[in-house]
Amino acid sequence: MKKLLVSLLVLFSVTLYVNAQEVSGNGPEIEFEKTTHQFGEIPFKGNGVYEFVFKNTGNEPLILSQPKSSCGCTVPEWPKKPILPGETDVIKVTYKYTDRPGSFSKYVTIFSNAKVNNVVKLYIKGKVLEEQKEALPTKNNFMNASPVNNSGN
Repeated sequence: MKKLLVSLLVLFSVTLYVNAQEVSGNGPEIEFEKTTHQFGEIPFKGNGVYEFVFKNTGNEPLILSQPKSSCGCTVPEWPKKPILPGETDVIKVTYKYTDRPGSFSKYVTIFSNAKVNNVVKLYIKGKVLEEQKEALPTKNNFMNASPVNNSGN
């Protein structure tokens, strides 16, 4: 009976300790201002760059590991140094193919040591417009006139 009582007491103590650790909220947390950016219409060969702002709202340093993009046309740049509690930083996402007209919807997956949101997807969407063809001015050669002789005779 004594062994059972001691075992229950140890189990109860371990349960309290684990719950206390979860409630204390220790650890880094990542919070983004927004996780989707709509470029709208981008001119042909225009700017396809956006910076996602985030903050470490936890109480320990936040460390980001290498993000993964949905394709090679989306390139992320992220801070390599730890983000201290309360600090703000950015993840820069570049859509490289602004020379290819059409709609796009891409994402980058961010991995971190955050306690809750340790995997976050950042989305970029938009439409690259067709290349504007520059029309050269044309000369009206009325009645086969030459530039020297406009009379047409």
